Parts: sequence; structure tokens; C-alpha cells
Amino acid sequence: MPKRYYGKKAKYARVVSQAVKESPKAAESIARTPTKGHLLKFALPTVLSMLIMSTFGIVDGIFVSRLVDQAALAATTIIFPFLAFVLAVGFMLGVGGNALIAKKIGAGQKEEGRQNFSLIVLVAFIVSIIIAIVGIAFPSFIINNILGADDFIYPMALTYLQPLLYFMPAIVLGMVFTQFLITEGKAHISAIVSLASGLTSAGLNYVFIYLMDLGLQGAALATSIGYTLPAIVGLAYFTFMRGGNLYFVRPRLDFRALGRTCINGASEMVSMLATSVTATIMNNILMRIHGFEAAAAAAIIFAGFGIFTSLFIGYSSGIAPIVSYNFGKEDADNLKLAFKNSLRILGIVSVAAIALAWLSTDLLLRVYDIPAASPIHEMTTQGLRIISVGFVFMALNTFGSMFFTALNNGLVSTTISFFAAFVFVAAAYAVLPAIFGVTGAWMSIPAAETLAIGVTIFFLLKMRKRYNYA
Repeated sequence: MPKRYYGKKAKYARVVSQAVKESPKAAESIARTPTKGHLLKFALPTVLSMLIMSTFGIVDGIFVSRLVDQAALAATTIIFPFLAFVLAVGFMLGVGGNALIAKKIGAGQKEEGRQNFSLIVLVAFIVSIIIAIVGIAFPSFIINNILGADDFIYPMALTYLQPLLYFMPAIVLGMVFTQFLITEGKAHISAIVSLASGLTSAGLNYVFIYLMDLGLQGAALATSIGYTLPAIVGLAYFTFMRGGNLYFVRPRLDFRALGRTCINGASEMVSMLATSVTATIMNNILMRIHGFEAAAAAAIIFAGFGIFTSLFIGYSSGIAPIVSYNFGKEDADNLKLAFKNSLRILGIVSVAAIALAWLSTDLLLRVYDIPAASPIHEMTTQGLRIISVGFVFMALNTFGSMFFTALNNGLVSTTISFFAAFVFVAAAYAVLPAIFGVTGAWMSIPAAETLAIGVTIFFLLKMRKRYNYA
């Protein structure tokens, strides 16, 4: 790789590798030759965490569908984009802060890194309070005007939203702490806590909905408490475990650090906002075309969709430290190997995901207790199978964005995410549902990913000599 690229643009990657070297176990793992087996093993904790996080809403949906009714399931679908937006804010602060703080720790500026870490957590808390206040003050505007609920769905959607608003600080901080535990070299703790959170949410759904008959309110409480567990563990860890690189200190106001955090995490936030924006647009269209039954079908479709896409997101973000390490080390051979093997792995995984989505549709519908002859059953079967066709392109677009983030090129990463998440999605939804109705709504997601693949390939080809990964 040309030396001229190891100036400011490579500075982050180099100091990340220095930070990693401070932990012999982490250095041994991250410095190994990135074979397919090693990449899969390295990414596994992150993949598992993402998979578990994706089950939270699914558990709610299953209990609500089986123990309440399909209209209540539609209400959870209506609220889902709002929750996805909140998680995206936490993910941006967590991922963006990771890059900044790993850099400072690697450069020997540990105390400043801890001050920045404490400031980011404080800002996340303040932002979560603001979001909660806005939601409590203007529920009708959010649920009806933005999320697309009609007068029939509104009371149920409000019942589901209200408990989430009161747990908003825990939800946001849980996402932030999950990312910083990875920075601290405790990805296994993050995965274990995520698993415990999922099991807690499932158990409480049974207690609140089945035993206590709390309906949608019980589902929201179960999900909220599940999201609270990572916040409690993170708060305890970074308060009392003061032998590592990160723990709470008195924060110092640093607008430059906050700005860098937001810039670093912008592409990841855009990627997560794609789910929120896509779901919001789709819910508005579906409610207008086919009412709550189509929204209920969308809840089941997005449940399956979330499981499969978490494989792509989890793998791509999981192997990012390997990419950053080898970039900073100027190890072109290992960088090329990581890139090539990742494309092969994601190619195989995405094709397998398509096949699995087609084969598991009936099972998913049985889990939700949807009658075989119902409109919801028909729309869900059609929708999930249509959407799954785009998994190959979605996997490459996700990897492309994360790959350039790992190379410290936030501009390219954000551009890929922006086109995939907003530009092409908006274009597809503006055209296809008007022509094909509900079927067009399902077609819009793979159509947008297909269009976005051109942007991803363009940058991968354009930047290959600059970063020497191919």
C-alpha cells in the first residue's frame, strides 16, 4: 500500500492496532491470518448479539399474535420504526465513540479517552430523556402522522408505546454499553448479556401477557425490561471495574469529540435507520392499501427479515477490527485475504438465507398462529419470499459500508448507506406500490438493494488501489 495513505487517513487504524496490542489475548486473535474459519469464529459473538437483539420484537409479536389478536400485532408493527430509530441513535454513539476512544487509548491518551467515554454516555442519557419527553408530549403526532396508524390502531399503538418511553434511557444506554464492552475486549460479556436479555424478555412476555393478562402493555414492559439488562450490566461494569482501559470519570465537555463520534457512527446510524425508514414508509402504504391485516403481515415479514439481515450486519461489524488492524499494520496480504474471504462467506450465507427464508415461511406463520386460509397468511408468504431475493445484494451492501468504516473512510461508508437506505428505497416505494399494490411494497426492498449494489461496486473498484485490498 502506498505510504502516502498512511498519514491522517490511516492514523486511526494504526493506533487501533496499537491499542489491541496492549491486550495479549486480543492481539493474538486479531493478528492471526484471516482464514474463513478464523473470520467466522472472530465474528461469532457479534453475530449472536445481533441475532438475539433481533428476537426482542419477534417474541413480543408471537405472544401478542397468539394471546391477543392480529390487530394488536399490527400495533406493534406501527411502533417498531420508532424503536428502531431510538436504537439507531444509541448505535451511532456507541460505534462512533468506539473509533474515537480506541484511537486515544492507542495513542496513550487514556484519561482523555475515559473523559470522552463518560461524556458520550452522559449525552446518550440526555438524548434519551429528550426523546422520551417528545414521545410523551406528542403521541398522536408520532403514531398517526409519522408512523401511519389509523383511528382503529391508534389506542393499541399508544398502549404499546407508553411503557417504552419510560424505559427510553435504559434502551439507549444498553445499546451504547454493548458497543463499548467490545472496545474493552469483553465481546463475550456483551453476547452473554444479550442472550440473558432475550430470555428475560421471553419469560416476562409469558408472565405479563398470559398469566397477568396485561396484553400489549405487558408485551411492552417485557421488551423494555429486556433492554434494561445491558444498561444495568454496563453501568455496573464501567462504574466498579476500574482495572481496564475504560471506566467512568468526571466528563469534560468536548464538542470536537462529540462531533467526531457522530461522524464516525453516521454510516452505521444510516444503516440502522434504513429499517426505521423502510418500515415507516411501508406501514403508511400498507395501512392505506389494505388496513391492519397488511400491517400484521409486515410484522411477521420484518421478524424473519430481521433475523437474516442480522447475520450480514453482525458478521460485517464483527470482523471490522481485523480489517482496521491489518490496514494500520500495512499488511496488504492479510487485508486482501480478509476482503476475499468475507465476500465468499457472505455469498454462501446470503444464498443459504434465501433458501432458508423460503423453506421456513410456513413454520414462521405457525409460530405466530396465523390461519392458513387468512389474508395475513397469503401476504406474509408472498412478502417474505419476495424480499428474501435481495439478500445477496443486501449482504454485499452491508459489508461494503462496514468495510469502509473499518478503513476509516466514513464518507464512502455513509454514501453507500445513504443510497441503499434512503434514495433507492424512496424511489422504489414511490413507484412500485402504485403499480403492483401490496406486492409492490414487498418488491421495493430488493429493488432498492439491487440499485444500491451499483454504488457499492463502484466504490469497491474505485478504492481498491488506494487501500490495496484487492
